[in-house]
Amino acid sequence: MKFILESFNQATNLILNLDRELLQIIFLSLKVSGIALFTATVIGLPLGAFVGLKRFVGRGLLITTLNTFMGLPPVVVGLFLYLMLSRSGPLGFLSLLYTPTAMIIAQTILAFPIVAGLTNSAVVRVAPIIKLASRSLGATSFQTTVTVIKEARYGIMSAVIAALGRVMAEVGAILIVGGNIAGYTRVMTTTIAMETDKGDFELAMALGIVLLLISLIINFFMFLIQKKGVREAPQ
Repeated sequence: MKFILESFNQATNLILNLDRELLQIIFLSLKVSGIALFTATVIGLPLGAFVGLKRFVGRGLLITTLNTFMGLPPVVVGLFLYLMLSRSGPLGFLSLLYTPTAMIIAQTILAFPIVAGLTNSAVVRVAPIIKLASRSLGATSFQTTVTVIKEARYGIMSAVIAALGRVMAEVGAILIVGGNIAGYTRVMTTTIAMETDKGDFELAMALGIVLLLISLIINFFMFLIQKKGVREAPQ
């Protein structure tokens, strides 16, 4: 117990003193996850809305695929990207392996199905009468789509926040394609794993505290959004 308390105190000191290595790792984590989340949202949100609003051949298969990929194992994504980006792979000429770009691609692949799948669910749950009312008032297809998306906005926001939680806590894929290189591709989750294996718990615990705080903030905003959505939902 004394060892745990000492490690916690040292970890707290690293945070309070704004340790340079600690901040570098945190900023890189936020940068990689932020860009990945933005990319996944730009691609996944329109796709999820389209699938939720339109009826077309293969729609059921696409929804099933998105739902399946929402639980895609990170190590599988990492392995696939490694094979694609390695020197002997089809994309090896891009020299992206063991770079932050490769990590962003991996996290985008993991976040995209979550944004698309949950956006689809949010759009589908919008009461059909809203779409019918928009059309009866002379709204165009685009205006009707905007109205439905506006009604589903809290569900869509929850989808984005859920995807953020996924990428912030991810370790397997980015460890494989990033290589955990000090000062270049070392992020919070990979550093925690490495420092724990080395037996140096101060930095690992400090990053663990930061991750827990980020998780708390993410879940707090998720709670607020869901609460507001329930409050504004028609009774």
